[in-house]
Amino acid sequence: MTTPNPMLEFAKAMASVERLKVIGTLVRGPATQAEVAAQVHLPLREVHDHLAFLVSVGAVREEQGRYRVDEKSIEALSKSQFEGKRAEPASVEGEPENVRKILRAYLKSDGTLAQIPMDKHKLRIVLKFIVDVFPFDATFTEKEVNAILRRFHVDTAALRRYLVDEGFMAREGDGSKYWRVKVEAA
Repeated sequence: MTTPNPMLEFAKAMASVERLKVIGTLVRGPATQAEVAAQVHLPLREVHDHLAFLVSVGAVREEQGRYRVDEKSIEALSKSQFEGKRAEPASVEGEPENVRKILRAYLKSDGTLAQIPMDKHKLRIVLKFIVDVFPFDATFTEKEVNAILRRFHVDTAALRRYLVDEGFMAREGDGSKYWRVKVEAA
């Protein structure tokens, strides 16, 4: 069994409209489960489950029956994602210089895309970099894929389509489920 990726778990937590409503309530100040349920108009059991998940990913903490947004944990998670990052992503070590050059041209130092390449060859190199955040042994909803891709670029629909069209990911015909595909080295 693989260890869960904290950023992936956090992205999954934020991909739920209901959990975002819970977070929105807690941003205003600490609250009990019952107070949150009343403010977001959800059953108490559902709020309990959402809060438990948010606590497990470190977005929320509980103290004496009251829940609050754990800003320090969220900040630490954010810093750990970018700590020690260079303009050249670590995942390209050992790659040929031409690949590193293309990634340096299209990626900002924080790992986000400055722009989506129009050239097919360059696009495939960038997509290969992006798809590495998706584990092979997991499936994702479209909403989860969008939450993860948003970390790279706001045009999640284009990135999602390119990942599928270029064979890095596959999806159900109705778009309800996505998964990473093993790609043969070219």
